[in-house]
Amino acid sequence: MAERVAVIGAGQMGNGIAHVFAQNGFDVTMIDVSADALARGKNTVAGNLDRQIKKGALQAADKDAILGRIATEQSLGAAKDASLIIEAATENRDLKFKIFSDLDAAANPNAILATNTSSISITEIAARTKRPDKVIGMHFMNPVPVMTLVEVIRGLATSDEVTQRVFELSKAVGKTPVEVQDYPGFVANRILMPMINEAVFCLMEGVGSAESIDTVMKLGMNHPMGPLALADLIGLDTCLAILEVLHDGLGDPKYRPCPLLKKYVAAGWLGRKSKRGFYNY
Repeated sequence: MAERVAVIGAGQMGNGIAHVFAQNGFDVTMIDVSADALARGKNTVAGNLDRQIKKGALQAADKDAILGRIATEQSLGAAKDASLIIEAATENRDLKFKIFSDLDAAANPNAILATNTSSISITEIAARTKRPDKVIGMHFMNPVPVMTLVEVIRGLATSDEVTQRVFELSKAVGKTPVEVQDYPGFVANRILMPMINEAVFCLMEGVGSAESIDTVMKLGMNHPMGPLALADLIGLDTCLAILEVLHDGLGDPKYRPCPLLKKYVAAGWLGRKSKRGFYNY
């Protein structure tokens, strides 16, 4: 399959997206301004492939071929031959707007421009381009190689053909696409973030310890992971950013971020990535 996919961003989500496309036979260009981030991203993919081999989900002989299908580049111009470009940069509106405006100029005019945003309006991102009909949300779940859901989010102008193509490509990499509409937080985070936020309020008000709250949700609601541990995995700064998008976009006080969450982010306690959040790592 000669179809080329470009992924913008080599972080947790970007390298995971590159991994699943390369594993399913696509040639992938992973693009990031930072050479260090690209090296780390490629190492993460190698480590995750080793994990799949250990579990028997992948033949050891396939590892080198998969890694060989991932090229790394530092300029957006490297996306010019891709038919699908997936942006997986930090969850920051201005950054995404700039990337899409630049991508629109650099990419093949027929290329689909997708964003892995977890909450920012697809319609607003699409408005930064001259091809709003070809802009769509592809919201993968973390960790990408393990989780099978992709929220496919149509902007106001997204065409039926582009939506159909993204459904086909999602299935081609072993994912289950679900179509949702472009409202703040889409479906996944509109339901998940208030739950996490409520767990933080329970902690702040002394209703239970972090361990107690997480154990209740794991054993009582059969969640594989408690909401506070999950927030640490996602990143408390990301959780706060999504809650702010929900609060601003929907104007409902039920989305108001918990003051304790704001305090942790202000302190730099961002969860696993900073070794401290609701738990120590």
